[in-house]
Amino acid sequence: MTAVAENLAARFIKRNRLYQTFFDREAARLAGACREMSERFLNGGRLLAFGRGPYATDAQHVSVEFVHPIIVGKRALPAIDISLAFEAWVKSILQPEDIVMGFAPPEGDGEVSAVLEWAGNRGAMTFALPGNSGTYALSDPLPDPFEHQELIEILYHTLWETVHVFFEHRELGQDAGESAFLYPFLGGERQKTGGLIAQVAESIQMKARDDAELRARLAEEQSARLEEAARAIHDRLAKGGKLILFGNGGSATDANDFALDCVLPPAGYLAIPAVSLAMEPATLTAVANDVGVEVIFLRQMIAQARPVDIAIGISTSGGSRNIILALEEARKRGLLTVALLGYDGGEILRRGLADFPVVVRSDYIPRIQEVQASAYHILREQLEVLARGRP
Repeated sequence: MTAVAENLAARFIKRNRLYQTFFDREAARLAGACREMSERFLNGGRLLAFGRGPYATDAQHVSVEFVHPIIVGKRALPAIDISLAFEAWVKSILQPEDIVMGFAPPEGDGEVSAVLEWAGNRGAMTFALPGNSGTYALSDPLPDPFEHQELIEILYHTLWETVHVFFEHRELGQDAGESAFLYPFLGGERQKTGGLIAQVAESIQMKARDDAELRARLAEEQSARLEEAARAIHDRLAKGGKLILFGNGGSATDANDFALDCVLPPAGYLAIPAVSLAMEPATLTAVANDVGVEVIFLRQMIAQARPVDIAIGISTSGGSRNIILALEEARKRGLLTVALLGYDGGEILRRGLADFPVVVRSDYIPRIQEVQASAYHILREQLEVLARGRP
């Protein structure tokens, strides 16, 4: 392993220490917050999420995770990303039983904080990520914006996973009547929660440890490939190329985040040309409706790609047909191809559709996405190093 690859690996391991410390400290608070969230959902509440710039992608990710749960049989919960006009939307649609989640950079965002305060004063449960006040407030965020955002992603995945635990234990005493067999998360008998809170807190700590093991494995196995990928991408960018990113669901929000990290980077970073094909709802829905969902990225690749560009597909399975078709087209057109994958890399790895495949070897999507976030953030950091002419 080269000195550069060793440095990349060390960045992964540093994250493990930071995140494990946080979740060991916060697990009990998060378990209690999940219990209140489950109560509010069962009382008709909704999750309203928002942020600006790269932090709007966290709101997108929260919304899709709660509405379209990746585990078969889990309940779809009402959530919506209102980042486009969050103050107006909150003040227009807020109900006291709602949950409001605001995302911001480590230094905070005054407008996000003001809207959260307004919502809290009207009875809503609020998550300030970060902030100094709220039902759950992250008052001591990590100073690095990429590490901060990765920790927040683990946090909201934990919320989503854990809310369902309280449903399934029927501890809220809701009665589904004759339809109870269809809704096992609703029960007519309230259960004791003291032991459950402790068990949930322990489970949250275990999730962070599982995350750390995957990140450590990726550091050992893939750091050299990330170094090579960064150099190859840098060479294309130097010739006038751009990044073209794409993914489905939570991976779509990661593609959006990566693109924004390039064009709207943290203070002190140089901008990099990038677009996300997942950030075009009119085009996506038009192509899906008129032709089919398999070509939603292919059609855009045909329109957007130049041979000097870099195509980056993000797929937890490695087998999404629309990602495969877009990478096939990118290779035909001479683009450099990169893929962030999960499981065993799937068809994308087996068919060699990526010049640089980076595989998080896990079969559980939230953990895959959390480690993929570290991978593309570290890749972005290394592109910055290369852009400034450092080794």
